[in-house]
Amino acid sequence: MPADEPHPLSRRRSGILLHLSSLPGPGAGGTLGPAAEHFIDFLVAGGFSVWQVLPLGPPHRDRSPYLAQSAFALDPALLSLEQLRADGWLGQRTGAGISVVAGRRALREPVLRAAPHLARDFEAFRSQADAWLRDYAMFCVIRNSATDTPWWQWPEPLRDRDENALRQMGAKYGDALEEVAFEQFLLDAQWRRLRSRAREQGVDLFGDLPLFVAQDSVDVWANRHLFKLDQWGRPQVVAGVPPDYFSATGQRWGNPQYDWDVHRQTGFEWWTRRVAHEIDRFDLLRIDHFRGLDAVWEIPAEADTALQGRWVQVPGEALLGSLKRRLGPLPLVAEDLGLISAAVLQLRDEFHLPGMRILQFAFDGGAANPYLPHNLVPNSVVYTGTHDNDTLRGWWDSLAPHQQQHVADYLGCGLDRLPRELVKTALASVSVLSVVPMQDLLGLGADARMNLPGVAEGNWRWRFTWDQVPPDLSAQSLVLNTRYGRF
Repeated sequence: MPADEPHPLSRRRSGILLHLSSLPGPGAGGTLGPAAEHFIDFLVAGGFSVWQVLPLGPPHRDRSPYLAQSAFALDPALLSLEQLRADGWLGQRTGAGISVVAGRRALREPVLRAAPHLARDFEAFRSQADAWLRDYAMFCVIRNSATDTPWWQWPEPLRDRDENALRQMGAKYGDALEEVAFEQFLLDAQWRRLRSRAREQGVDLFGDLPLFVAQDSVDVWANRHLFKLDQWGRPQVVAGVPPDYFSATGQRWGNPQYDWDVHRQTGFEWWTRRVAHEIDRFDLLRIDHFRGLDAVWEIPAEADTALQGRWVQVPGEALLGSLKRRLGPLPLVAEDLGLISAAVLQLRDEFHLPGMRILQFAFDGGAANPYLPHNLVPNSVVYTGTHDNDTLRGWWDSLAPHQQQHVADYLGCGLDRLPRELVKTALASVSVLSVVPMQDLLGLGADARMNLPGVAEGNWRWRFTWDQVPPDLSAQSLVLNTRYGRF
């Protein structure tokens, strides 16, 4: 974030939470195509100026964006062939017949045939992204040749990155490596086009940076020294959280833990590259599991649940201080949910980071509940719910009648105005940014939930359609955003 640019949260604003994969359109998921540009128009028409998305990395088969195969690459499923054709970068008849090379669409030849001027841009991108792109392409190609086997089960020379073994793979799969790199070039071009469109319309893009990375990722394979692994590359301890709102036995996420001593010794170089990469991509960035920058819940790798974990301190102050010195003002939001200690709040406030407030959490306990509207503070981001919550309607329908009445009494409204009234409450709050999931703006039920923590299957699949959007929704939203000073 350039020092001369105003901070994205220097004024009251509102936004919508919608992952790119949830956009409507052809195919199995949303893309960086026309529907994404149309969604920006929808935001502007309703007076919203922030679009929050989930992490954009290439997921595994469970589709979780929080367990990506790379912390730097973009998900190939987000690439829009429709947009390539509209830009004249792909022939109108090219599409379904595109061949596949080692698990990747072979787009380089047909795109460069239709748009030969892109060859120079591709070389510039490859040079600029070399620090991560070369390893990512090799990871993809080896993984495909090993039928998606995790990297620690690869043949030992490839597992351990033997130079001769990697050279042989490069010679054998040169075309496939080129296709992976070119695919990332096209994704980057479409993302930058979308961001330019958003900026022209006054919309900021709000990203999400998971604290941890997936064990089966290029980040761990290429940087084993940065993680607590055994000699075979398997984690000695894994990440998670103790028992909380979502699970009585805690959550065993399975991500490898960082070796923070090594990170400190390297001047947090990997972290600096990672955060700089995301700040270049987004205007605002949420640090998922911010409390892990103070202490992490380390679980023995052999444990089945998170109950056997323990808190281990993390040099978060040193890390954030280093990032601020090297990158300038940090446009970060702290995901400070769950079991939060005074030390976590102190770390958040030392760097003046806004925290998160969830209205679905507000009505348990008494008047001191920090999520209640009267306890909100300006330097915060208020949500009706997040991707890990049920939809507002689903949550409301799950409440007992006396709980529903309690919410209605607090808000001073009739039951017939709920849960919609909570959207208005979020927009009316003192929080500098109010974010409403698209499901809640549409009033959808539990079947539109994005993720159920602790459940491995069936998540991350929800998409909306434009015919679900009432014709007067933008006008109604604009009235509220104007009334509460967010437009």
